[in-house]
Amino acid sequence: MSSSSHELILTSSPDGPITAYDALTGTAVARFSGSRSPCRGLTTAGRRLIAVSHVSSDTGAGSINIYNWYSSTVFHNFPLPEPVAPLIGTPDGAFLFAGGISGSVFSLSVSSGDVIRSIAAHSKAVSSLHLSEDGSLVISGSDDGTVVVVPTFKIVVGASLEEDLEDLILHKWKAHSDSVTAFNSGMIGTLVSCSLDCTCKFWNLGNSGVLMRTVAFPCAIFGVALDSTGSGFYAPGADGLVYKGVVKVGSRKLLGMGYEVNTWSKSHGGSIVSLVLVNEGRNLVSAAEDGRVWVWDVEKGEVTMILGNEMVSISDMIVAKGSGGFGVRKGIAVGEGSGFFSSPGLCDDELIKTLKQITELGEVRDVVVQDKKRAIDMLESAIEMYERLLKLILKEATKAIEEGEKEEDIDEEEQGKEDEKEDNQYVLP
Repeated sequence: MSSSSHELILTSSPDGPITAYDALTGTAVARFSGSRSPCRGLTTAGRRLIAVSHVSSDTGAGSINIYNWYSSTVFHNFPLPEPVAPLIGTPDGAFLFAGGISGSVFSLSVSSGDVIRSIAAHSKAVSSLHLSEDGSLVISGSDDGTVVVVPTFKIVVGASLEEDLEDLILHKWKAHSDSVTAFNSGMIGTLVSCSLDCTCKFWNLGNSGVLMRTVAFPCAIFGVALDSTGSGFYAPGADGLVYKGVVKVGSRKLLGMGYEVNTWSKSHGGSIVSLVLVNEGRNLVSAAEDGRVWVWDVEKGEVTMILGNEMVSISDMIVAKGSGGFGVRKGIAVGEGSGFFSSPGLCDDELIKTLKQITELGEVRDVVVQDKKRAIDMLESAIEMYERLLKLILKEATKAIEEGEKEEDIDEEEQGKEDEKEDNQYVLP
């Protein structure tokens, strides 16, 4: 891996902190507190923010907690209409997408925290979300086994009164007989979906989601990682085993029969909730619900490092990648407790100062956005009042004109009677 790039392994928990590990050394470099995160509820929003689905222990209300890299506490909280679990963010950090228990997919603006729109995509809770490699498609899976594909640009703008749900959805099909647990679209034009029905399925996205191949496993599968060459894949099992499969080079035909899907010998003590490839594909990281995180040597299929020793349950694991402006660089760590840098080899105070300035600028921008929104609302209100005033003036003017016309008619009528009376006076008896 080049020195200009850095990777962090992030794990979330329904009852513990979010922990960040250095992918090279395995050192725990950061902890973030204050979130109760459900399955698939962890993502990054650009390079400087972490977003986590949160369910209140007191009210059960759903929201999204936002963290930055220099503080261990919640930076912002975005309330939502309902509890959400799966969460993804766009690479530029502008938008978040969250899957709700009602089956709706929500899009949010990171700068304001506002819900832009919601789409009733599924009949049951959304269980998985995925952003295509180029960011152009938002893909959702549900407990009802369906998969929905929506163009990203259609759900990051406000709803139109004339727009139907069918106009938003690009593809929708019944993919599994049980809940969809994860997606991967690392191979061009191919979508891989995993499910509690003990299968991984390969779909042709370019051909309206046509099924290419099904791989069956002896247990539920909670994710899939594709190697950099596209010739192999790794799947985490509910039985604690890592499964390795092969895609035939050239034909892209999946070899999924019997002995061609193997397992590595060492087994976790519980279900593996997520796995990811790091260090340019040389290592695989698996995280189990019992809190154990293992780093594997891909070539040997052996565990080379165990991350952390806290027995805290894990709900999700992701890899944060970046360079330059990335929140963690060359060993930067957020210290537990105060939230500031405490590990050896960290950046100097200037970087901390810069991060604070960036955050303050973000806050100023948010204030400006809110002020602009309030100004627009006030202008709209003033225009509405002006329209009402004009209608009132028009109404009064119309009434005055009508009354004036009535008075003229009365005057003319009275004048006619007087003229008639004068005429009668000159008539001889």
